Amino acid sequence: MQTDPNILFLMTDQMQGRVLDPSHICRTPNFDRLIDRGVRFRRAYTPNAVCSPARASLMTGLLPHNHGVLEVIHCVDEDQSNLRPHKPHWAQRLALAGYRTGYFGKWHVERTNDLAQYGWDTDGNSATSLFQDHRAEVEREHGASDSFSISKMNDQPPGYRHTLLYGVTDLPPEARGVGITTGLAYDFLEEATVHEEPWCCFVSVTEPHDPFVAGEEAFSLYDVDAIELQPNVHDDLAGRPGIYRKAGLTWDGITDRELREAAACYYASITEIDAQYGRLLSLLETRRALDDTIVILTSDHGELLGAHGLFCKNFSGFEEVYNIPMVVAGPGVAEGVECDARVGLHDLCPTLVDLGDAESIRVSDSRSFASILADPAAAPDREWRKGYAEYHGNRFKVTQRVIWDGPWKLVWNGFDFDELYNLDDDPYEMTNLADIPSYRPRVNELMAHAWNVIRATDDRSLLNSHYPILRLGSVGPDAV
Repeated sequence: MQTDPNILFLMTDQMQGRVLDPSHICRTPNFDRLIDRGVRFRRAYTPNAVCSPARASLMTGLLPHNHGVLEVIHCVDEDQSNLRPHKPHWAQRLALAGYRTGYFGKWHVERTNDLAQYGWDTDGNSATSLFQDHRAEVEREHGASDSFSISKMNDQPPGYRHTLLYGVTDLPPEARGVGITTGLAYDFLEEATVHEEPWCCFVSVTEPHDPFVAGEEAFSLYDVDAIELQPNVHDDLAGRPGIYRKAGLTWDGITDRELREAAACYYASITEIDAQYGRLLSLLETRRALDDTIVILTSDHGELLGAHGLFCKNFSGFEEVYNIPMVVAGPGVAEGVECDARVGLHDLCPTLVDLGDAESIRVSDSRSFASILADPAAAPDREWRKGYAEYHGNRFKVTQRVIWDGPWKLVWNGFDFDELYNLDDDPYEMTNLADIPSYRPRVNELMAHAWNVIRATDDRSLLNSHYPILRLGSVGPDAV
């Protein structure tokens, strides 16, 4: 008889955490039911604002400076942004513990695309023939379409390629990436659920990553004119780093109607993901396997979606990018709980091996929150109120660290002056408090926590920044 739980990992790409708020207009009925069955972490965060580093942190439990993937792997030389050797992945530990493992969809962690070496028995990542053959089969059935009834291009400054920002297509989700990935996972689950050994299925879609493409049916669920724009969409970014304003020039002149259309396409894309992932949950329920399955829903990072005049991610340390969805449900997990423990995407690595009763992965960069899942109320607030993320740039090299402590947030910028926000008083991060003298003790306190993490995780580059012109912290590493 099976004793260890199955694991279904539902991964999205560039999905804001706040779309799961009860009052949010984004329609996610299946995710809502999952939240009712489990624990939602409202303050969950990504350790990095870019796909490859964040996903490598998820797999290894390490911060980017330790796993070596500092930016997206397709835009640097092959000897750069490589995983450091001999770093264990949690799927390897589950496989050794007797789990059947299958991975489907976007990988984007390293370049070999050979997932067997990382613990995945069935490799259906998007570079494999398994995935490509299934895509071809679906396209033969549904055809392909590049036409959009509503669309907006990124078309400035001059000299850059015109690329799609958002669009509404007549192609159903079943015929696009979200459906192709989910279809492969469905086939895996149909076969895995007839066997006694536990299984782990990782489903990784590329949506709702820009360009925000949604089908007519999902888009029709949203009244574009009724969508409320977030209070920070017209933020002039006064008192914030100049590079934010420079990046925003790409969307200079975008209209409120276009901002609403972009939001509607983004939310409609998430609604389509919800429906596709709902198919997998329904299958498990039909097979009477859902009660034996830990289900995780999360994303690699968020999306600015017009906040502060910006789209996508990379530049800025704003919550739209760093706050991610995180829901866990299943056997041994509390039900219907909203938890404020600040857990990171990388913390899932040690947590999953604990849940699967596999050999532990213990590193200084992350920690298991398995005990919180069983009893969220017992989590000591002082131990789970802090968070730490790092950004090394992407194509354009910058150094940025994000430090949280309860409602307080410091964005330590190695390329400009810093930012301090109180997220309780200023949830849309409109007022930078860092240069107000009365807040200097708070800045120094958060800076001291950053140095503690840097020291504990052996981030030698920053730890050895005593050279006079590189003293860019409000206090230095020896002040703690």
